[in-house]
Amino acid sequence: MVCFKSKKVISLKISNMSISVSKVVKSYGLQKAVNEVSFDIKAGEIVGFLGPNGAGKSTMMRLITGYLTPSAGVVKVNNMDVSLYGKEVRRNIGYLPEHNPLYLDMYVKEYLTMVGGIYQLPKVAASVAKMVELTGLGNEQHKKIEALSKGYRQRVGLAQALIHNPSVLILDEPTTGLDPNQIIEVRNLIKTIGREKTVLLSTHIMQEVEAVCERVLIINNGVLVTDQKSDNLAFSKVNTELVVDVEFNNSININLLNQLEGVIKTENVANNQYRIFSTTNQDIRPELFHLAVKENLVILSLSQQKQGLEDLFHQLTQ
Repeated sequence: MVCFKSKKVISLKISNMSISVSKVVKSYGLQKAVNEVSFDIKAGEIVGFLGPNGAGKSTMMRLITGYLTPSAGVVKVNNMDVSLYGKEVRRNIGYLPEHNPLYLDMYVKEYLTMVGGIYQLPKVAASVAKMVELTGLGNEQHKKIEALSKGYRQRVGLAQALIHNPSVLILDEPTTGLDPNQIIEVRNLIKTIGREKTVLLSTHIMQEVEAVCERVLIINNGVLVTDQKSDNLAFSKVNTELVVDVEFNNSININLLNQLEGVIKTENVANNQYRIFSTTNQDIRPELFHLAVKENLVILSLSQQKQGLEDLFHQLTQ
């Protein structure tokens, strides 16, 4: 947490891009944790930021928040270069790191009051009351933080990230370790916040991205490997397959399945059970029924699905 001593305001023209990352490199010796990464995030977007462990996600978020300086390239928040206007950028950013750093021996309301004082808010009490209401901490505000469940501790973390009314919110694994009910609560809170703010959300939970985010960035080995709207994932150039799972009452020659129009490949996943990959513009199920009749087989089960975000992630980060 950073204490801002100066009240000087930098007057810059605010663009429509809340976050702009241009050819950013971050090196540690010979290792490039982030390598030539570029993307823009518009005001009001909720964007999922995905990648395997060690891919460069946390490094990129620390570059955006100004806690790290890029080795090359430019990071801007609200049209302000983070390297030049670090303090002013932090005034516009709310940051919840993966390991939520809280003072456990402080009371919730006391802690949020302290944070508001650090940001030199003109009406700290009113800001604290607003955050307590927004994050659903009303019944917990007079408790010590150490007495809270992890879900409520995450709410306190979100409250401290939001108390100075930032335009950009950076969330690193905000639902890690929460139970299913707590996860739903925090997701709903993020969606509510995202109506007015730009949110960059890092997570390993694919369902979280599908439930909350409008757009997905995937980074692997420090390189951005995809950037697309979440509702377009099924039409990605690397994700153009339908998957059909079928079980017969007896075995069948895989070559017969591979000869069906549109089939890319077939896998024998278990006795008499097959997984067939076909192009998205070809529904092979009618032909499967005809083939089963021809071969005197009975189809015991049949399901079809488009590959989703998890499949895309797997393809791009293998």
